[in-house]
Amino acid sequence: MTMRRLLLITLPVLVLGAASLYAFRAPLSLAVAQRVAASRMGIDTLKTLPEGLHVGLCGAGSPMPDDRRMGPCTVVVAGKRLFVFDTGNGSTRNLGKMGFVHGHIEAIFLTHFHSDHIDGLGELLMQRWVSTGNAAPVPLYGPPGVEKVVAGFMQAYGQDAHYRTAHHGDKTVPVSGFGATVMPFTAPLGGHVVLLKDADLEITAFLVDHKPVHPAVGYRINYKGRSVVISGDTVKSAVVQREAAAVDVLVHEAMSMRMMGLLEQGAVTAGRPNVKKLMADIVDYHTSPEQAAETARDAKVGYLLLNHIAPPLPMPGLEKAFLGEAPAIFSGPIRVGADGDFISLPVGSTQVNAGKLF
Repeated sequence: MTMRRLLLITLPVLVLGAASLYAFRAPLSLAVAQRVAASRMGIDTLKTLPEGLHVGLCGAGSPMPDDRRMGPCTVVVAGKRLFVFDTGNGSTRNLGKMGFVHGHIEAIFLTHFHSDHIDGLGELLMQRWVSTGNAAPVPLYGPPGVEKVVAGFMQAYGQDAHYRTAHHGDKTVPVSGFGATVMPFTAPLGGHVVLLKDADLEITAFLVDHKPVHPAVGYRINYKGRSVVISGDTVKSAVVQREAAAVDVLVHEAMSMRMMGLLEQGAVTAGRPNVKKLMADIVDYHTSPEQAAETARDAKVGYLLLNHIAPPLPMPGLEKAFLGEAPAIFSGPIRVGADGDFISLPVGSTQVNAGKLF
C-alpha cells in the first residue's frame, strides 16, 4: 500500500475521531474532573508520613510579593500530630496543596504579631473549623497580646461563622467549634517556657530580639530524639544559638542586606522616599544568610532551612547571590526555602530527608 493511499484511508478516520472527541469534550472533561476531585478529597499527607518529626514551609516569604513564597507559615508533624507556626497570607491554601486536612490541626503557634505572620489567621481558623466539623476551637499559643489578635479575628469573622451554621446546620458546622482558644504564655529572659509536654513530644518557646517588636519568640520541637528549632523573626541571636544546640533542623529567617540595598537605591531612583526609608530601616531587625549560617555552625545543627526570604528572588541565579558567603561559613546543607519544601526526620536514625510536597 502506498503512503498516499494510507493517508487517504487514515486521515478521515483521524478527523472523525477528533470531531467525536471535540463533540463530547464537555462530558469527557466532567468525567475526568470527577475522578480528580475524588482523588484530591482522599489525600491526607498525615496518614502517609513515616514515624518521625517533619517540618515544612507552608509559607516561605515576607511581606514582599514573591510567586514562590507566600507569607510566613511553618507546618510541623510529630508522629501523627499536626501543628502550624505562624499563619501568613496563603498559608491555608498551601497547607491544602501540601495534602494536609485543616481540621486535623491540633494547635497553632504565633511568633509575633507583625501583619505578615497573622494575616491568614482568619481563613485558617475557618477552614480548621468547617473542614471536619470540629466541635471545639483550636488551641492557639502566643506571647502576651495574642488575646487581642484572636479576639479581633473572631469578631471580624463572627458574621461569617453565623452564616455557615445557619446554612449547613449545627451538626455539620457546630457553633461550639468556631475560632480559637487563646493560650497566652510568657517566655522568661535567659530561658524557655514549656508549652506542651508528654512522653514523646515537647514544644518550648523562647524570646528572640526583633525590637521594637516585643515580645517575639521562637520555638523548639523535640519528638522521640529528633528536633527542630524555628527562629521566628530576629536579629542574629545567642538565644537562638543556645536553643538550637545540636538540633536536626534549624528553620531560620534570612534577609540579604546587600540585595535590600538594591531595592533602597531603586526607591531613590523612582522618587519614592517613603519606600526608601522602609528599605533602609528593615535591615536592622533581621538576620542575613551569613549570620544564620554562623548560628547554625556554632550551634552544630544538622541542616539549615532558610525562610522569611527577603527580598523576593524572581530570577534564576538569585538564590546563590542571596546566600552570599553562607555556604563557606556553614559546612552542612543549606536550603533557600520555598513554599512546599518539606523535611522528614525518621525516628531511630540521623537521616534528614529533604524534598517538596508541591
